[in-house]
Amino acid sequence: MPAVSAQGELPLRPMTLGELLDAAMALLRRRALPLFCASAVLAFAEQVVLAPLRTAAHLSPPYYGPAEDHFLAWWAVTSLGFGTEIFIITLLGALTAAAAAPSLLGRSVRDRDLWRRTRPLATVATAITLGALGALGALLGLVPWLFVLGLFGLSAPALVIDRTGNALGRSAGLSVRSGMRGFWILIVAYLTWFAIRFALGAGWTELASLVTGADPEFAWWLAPISWALANTVAYAALACVSSVLLLDVRVRTEGLDIAINRTRSRGGDDAAPLVHRS
Repeated sequence: MPAVSAQGELPLRPMTLGELLDAAMALLRRRALPLFCASAVLAFAEQVVLAPLRTAAHLSPPYYGPAEDHFLAWWAVTSLGFGTEIFIITLLGALTAAAAAPSLLGRSVRDRDLWRRTRPLATVATAITLGALGALGALLGLVPWLFVLGLFGLSAPALVIDRTGNALGRSAGLSVRSGMRGFWILIVAYLTWFAIRFALGAGWTELASLVTGADPEFAWWLAPISWALANTVAYAALACVSSVLLLDVRVRTEGLDIAINRTRSRGGDDAAPLVHRS
C-alpha cells in the first residue's frame, strides 16, 4: 500500500488561476529530473528533425522567418513544428499525469515508478493523432491549431488519471466546462510560454552574435540548441499545467474533492474516484 500523507502536494479544492499555475510549477519542481530528462530528449529530437527541413526551406536562424520567394515552404515547416509541439506536450502529459494523481492524494511514488503508471501505447497513439491534427490545423491558418490545443490538450491526463478509453472526447468535454475555463487556460499558458521561449531561443543567439560578432555558421548550430533548451522547460511546464488543470476542472464540475473525501471517510481506496466512469 503506498504511503499516504495527511495533506497532498496539490490542493484538493477549486483553485484560482494563480494557484493553478503555482501548483503546476510545484509539480514540475517536485518531478524535475524525470520531466526535464524526457522533455530534453524530445525537444532536441525535434530540432534534429526540423533542422534539414529548415535548411531546405531557406529559413535562417534564430527566428526562422520566411525567406523571399519561399513563403509556402516556411509555412509548411512552421506548421509541422506546431504539430510536433502538440505531439511532445501530449507525450509528456502522460508522465506529468502519473505524477499529479499521487501528489493530489498525498502518496509517495518514486520517480522511476512513474513510467509504470503511464499508458504508453494509448498515449503514443493519441500523441500521433493530435500531432497530425495540429500540423493540419496550423497549415490551415493557425486558428484550427488553437482549437486542437484548447479542446484536446487534456487528452493525456484523461488517459492516465481518468483511465478513459475516449481521451479526445473526454478532453473536449472537460475543456468546455465551467465557462470554457479549461480551453482558455490552455491557450493562455501556451502563449505565455511561447513568448518566454521565443525570447530565450532567439535571445541567446542574438546575444552571442553581439559578443562574438555575427557569424552565420555560428548561428546555424547555436540557434537549435538554444531553442531546444528553451523548449525543454516550456514543454515540461505546459504538460504540468494540463495535468493540474484536469484535476481542477474535475473538482469544479464533478465534485472530485467530495468523492475523494467521502471515500476516505469510509476507509476505501481514495484513488478509486479518480477513475472516470461514464
